[in-house]
Amino acid sequence: MKSVSLTDAQSLPIWRRPVTLLFLMALAMPLSFSTWSALLNNFVIEVAQFDGSDIGWLHTVREIPGFLAVGVILVIIFVREQVLAMISLALLGVATAVTAWFPSVGGIMFVTLFSSIGFHYYETVNQSLQLQWLSKERAPKTLGWLIAAGSAATLVAYLLIVMTWERLELSYNTVFMASGGLTLVIVAYCVLMFPQFESPNPQVKKFILRRRYWLYYALQFMAGARRQIFVVFAGFMMVERFGFDVHEITSLYLINLVANILLGPVFGHAVSRFGERRTLVFEYVGLIIVFLAYGGIYWFGWGVLLASALYVIDHLFFALALALKTYFQKIADPGDIAPTAAVAFTINHIAAVFLPALLGYLWLVSPGAVFGLAAAMAAISLALALMIPRHPEPGYETVFARGLPAPAE
Repeated sequence: MKSVSLTDAQSLPIWRRPVTLLFLMALAMPLSFSTWSALLNNFVIEVAQFDGSDIGWLHTVREIPGFLAVGVILVIIFVREQVLAMISLALLGVATAVTAWFPSVGGIMFVTLFSSIGFHYYETVNQSLQLQWLSKERAPKTLGWLIAAGSAATLVAYLLIVMTWERLELSYNTVFMASGGLTLVIVAYCVLMFPQFESPNPQVKKFILRRRYWLYYALQFMAGARRQIFVVFAGFMMVERFGFDVHEITSLYLINLVANILLGPVFGHAVSRFGERRTLVFEYVGLIIVFLAYGGIYWFGWGVLLASALYVIDHLFFALALALKTYFQKIADPGDIAPTAAVAFTINHIAAVFLPALLGYLWLVSPGAVFGLAAAMAAISLALALMIPRHPEPGYETVFARGLPAPAE
């Protein structure tokens, strides 16, 4: 397929430009992944009789490909990042479509592993492409709009689930097949309609771990650890403790999606206006409060309305993760974006490999303690965020580095 530089791509019709491809990929991924997430807790409890330990192990298996995302560096030696993004999205779509064909603990873990390979490799190269194709000035606002676009696509899918799940007595297989199939349709369109875009800065295609990126690595590690607690246990709590059905869980997702559509661009503008440091401080202070309140549901018997509100608020904070992306974009050498995206994704998933399974056992003893631990993790993240300069740049990656030249390592 013809290669086009980013400069020349600006003369293409809008429907063939790089930013349009980013938006289409932002639509394709959540159609499969978010639908899978919405059905997962009910599916594994009703079909495979999962308990807290089983769900912990499932998510540990799901996160193994994220831990191995550093392998992207080897793959892009032979395959363009844009091509790898399409292959990964296709794998995610296929795995989602056949999920209900494996209604056992082993089968669900098997298909989840393949779905996860597609998801994590896509996320790794997608982050790299975003930071290469978007200018530093446009990145925060455009990333906010990308969040809104993905949420809008998922909103349509979730509305259909809420409106038709009980009325049409839909099966898990029908919904999984439909969501995975739509992802594959978008992938086919992207492959056929877009040229290969050439970034102006060739990417380093080897493993790199630079000392001056240490704060970014640390923030990624803590973000991955706390994210696992929400992804694994927040939704599981709504089903296990409060007996939420599929359409009720999906209704919560709908609220999240509407909020992301409205607030995604706002968050992008906030990062552009207030900077990464203030944005992340706001996020982590909020998370400390949210996780302590989660614990209060078990320690003090607080009710379902509070739990539902916390679930929505917690999910909204994920949108502020775009501040981590733009922080790295500002401090990075242009050629470091692809390999560092892979390394950072692996670092983000170090805790994910062992934390879900380990906390699954703690959940059986004290669910409130799981959320108390999450609040402590958010407090560590807050301390790290305070080390980000107001205006980060190469040589000024942390508040301790003012006036130092940007080293090579």
